[in-house]
Amino acid sequence: MLQSQRKNYAVMAQTQPTFAPEAYRSIVESAPDAMVVVDSEGRIVLVNAQVEDLFGYARDELLGERIERLIPARFHERHVDHRTAYERDRRVRPMGAGLQLFGLRKNGTEFPVEISLSPIRTNGVSFTAGAIRDVTNQKRLERELMQKNQALIDASLAKDQFLAGMSHELRTPLNAIIGFTGTLLMRLPGPLTGEQTSQLQVVQSNAWHLLSLIDDVLDLAKIESGKVELHFEPVVVQDVVNDVAEAVRGSAHAKNLHFGVDVPQEPVCISTDRRALRQIVTNLASNAVKYTEVGSVHMELVVASRGGRSYLELRVRDTGIGIDPNDIARLFAPFERIDSVTARKAGGAGLGLHLSRRFAELLSGTLECTSEPGSGSTFTLVLPT
Repeated sequence: MLQSQRKNYAVMAQTQPTFAPEAYRSIVESAPDAMVVVDSEGRIVLVNAQVEDLFGYARDELLGERIERLIPARFHERHVDHRTAYERDRRVRPMGAGLQLFGLRKNGTEFPVEISLSPIRTNGVSFTAGAIRDVTNQKRLERELMQKNQALIDASLAKDQFLAGMSHELRTPLNAIIGFTGTLLMRLPGPLTGEQTSQLQVVQSNAWHLLSLIDDVLDLAKIESGKVELHFEPVVVQDVVNDVAEAVRGSAHAKNLHFGVDVPQEPVCISTDRRALRQIVTNLASNAVKYTEVGSVHMELVVASRGGRSYLELRVRDTGIGIDPNDIARLFAPFERIDSVTARKAGGAGLGLHLSRRFAELLSGTLECTSEPGSGSTFTLVLPT
């Protein structure tokens, strides 16, 4: 062992007499990575045990050799250029600086590496210390991750195509059911008995409900895939609120609920997507009526300012069953239903509030809820003006 060390020191001394290996040997040997020190000409003057393990060379086979011995031949010319450029601008280069690098073992096998470089100066002479790390496993994991990501992208694309196709296939018969049911209820083909009218209304109501569920699922798919298209335009918010109020007022009156709307007299016009805004307001108003058995539902639109910025708030209050504050977060999760007899009777897929919040976010707004069991709920949509 002592004879081998003397031989190593002798070779290093002949290669670069001004380099003092003892000053760096303990640091280099304790490094977790393979460490190589080279002179300004790219000759190896010091290596550690990790280099022997990684490349398969004994130390005395490397000392005095050019560093290109550890690099595949096809990269030699390029590596010499990199070395020359580094000598002109000597600075610390961290591990994984973006270069695609490969090492060459004594047995001829190649493997991907990452290298960090640090300038050293001793006895007035410049050297470069390089830490070399085998990243074979890291690259393998990166490839596997890319393959899995591509598989997910392909699956998402297939899902979108399936939903688009199924949307068309489901909408066609549903539209026929809704259309012909409407024709019958208008008594165009002839008179109906009271029982027939009642049964046709059930068919029509469920067809509209199913069509609404299909729309919700499609909207969810578009939002999750980032493919939802919004068309911003000037919208008078009172028009949307009043249209929705008229659409759900009949359901409220059928349950003997007081239904109130309070909006400013002056038009409140904002730049937004009309369809998305209408869907949010519709979901909030119809949910309030759906989950309220006694009392009232009230829609209120106000314009306010905070921190020098103007915004509008649409509040939908009801005197319904209310929600435990601990369950409010679940309300906005997809396909979540707060377990109650009323919720089960109301039906639905549990997508309305989730879609409403996502649409609110796409409109640069927020949607929140405050509630207590037995004390009703208030949903507040906040949008910039």
